[in-house]
Amino acid sequence: MPSPEENPTPGYIAVGHVLGPWGLHGDLKVESLTDFPERFATGRSVCLGGTAYAIERCRWQRGRAVLKLAGIDSVTAAEALHHRLLEVPEEELRPLGEGEYYHFQILGLEVRTTSGEVLGRVEQIISTGSNDVFVVRGQRGEVLIPAVDDVVKSVDPASGRIEVEAVEGLLPRIGRRAGRPRTPGTGRNARHSP
Repeated sequence: MPSPEENPTPGYIAVGHVLGPWGLHGDLKVESLTDFPERFATGRSVCLGGTAYAIERCRWQRGRAVLKLAGIDSVTAAEALHHRLLEVPEEELRPLGEGEYYHFQILGLEVRTTSGEVLGRVEQIISTGSNDVFVVRGQRGEVLIPAVDDVVKSVDPASGRIEVEAVEGLLPRIGRRAGRPRTPGTGRNARHSP
């Protein structure tokens, strides 16, 4: 994963994490952080610290991209990028359907119940396959919120808030940890990244 000090450049969104060099000619092994792998297509570009680099070639190996970026032509140059983030400008975000959000739009949002109790902030998102689960930490400790329509009533990144219905069994008593939610179903799945 990216090193703790590696955060996306303001105005950019991370789409890949450089795992290290690949081969002798400056290729990079990259963990994809995007739900849209075509972002790494030959001829497209990605940014490192705000500087754009054209993608000269891309191939996939065991679920990871192997990219050759223009101007990165040696193992030494590739090694210097180890643990760096590949980014795209925010204005290149793909529009999503209603009720869909990128993970970065959800992380950090305040979560309140429909009765007004503040549960905390979303610190992590777990993708379960059927629906996402928002990991919220606050006064009640860790609360796992299944991102399904019966529970999540509204998501408003502009106001920094998520409103949830405190259905039976959702909230632990103050000071106790929550168990894994048992509410399956379809609902508000977040996209990892553009």
